[in-house]
Amino acid sequence: MSTTAAALGTFSVRPLDPIADAELLHRWVTDPKAAFWMMQDAKLEDVEREYMRIAAHEHHDAFIGLHDGEPAFLMERYDPRHVELVGLYEPEPGDVGMHFLVAPTDTPVHGFTRAVITAVMRELFADPATRRVVVEPDVGNKAVHALNAAVGFVPEREIQKPEKTALLSFCTREQFEAAVRDVEVPR
Repeated sequence: MSTTAAALGTFSVRPLDPIADAELLHRWVTDPKAAFWMMQDAKLEDVEREYMRIAAHEHHDAFIGLHDGEPAFLMERYDPRHVELVGLYEPEPGDVGMHFLVAPTDTPVHGFTRAVITAVMRELFADPATRRVVVEPDVGNKAVHALNAAVGFVPEREIQKPEKTALLSFCTREQFEAAVRDVEVPR
């Protein structure tokens, strides 16, 4: 599925190749702007290993997001019954977990990150089985909290994960559609 955002171009995703995409991902996840990704000190082999683990996992997928055909963001989809949130909340049927990371740039484009998260959400909700998207960003990541709110996420509560204190938030299909109505046109 591809999404066109007014004046920003076309967004789509493709499956991530843990070996072929490792150098690209390594640049993204170790950039200072990706501090909340918690891979600042990762070596190339660490990135390969992590994404090979994800590729082999039955309940976790990773994708390279494309902007006008060029790699521009990372998207992860996971089943919170089996990954990330096990024992931290009571999953409902149709819950899907999500992470996203926009490629660092020295020339930011106004509205680009919002267009990316909107494209990610459209991709997740393209599956009719997805009823609700779940996220668990670091409580200190105020920028992503604002982005999440802009696409319809509602915070529920803070949770303690092994690596961080996170803000557990949910977004139903209806909340997403209401939040982004008239923002972009799906193709």
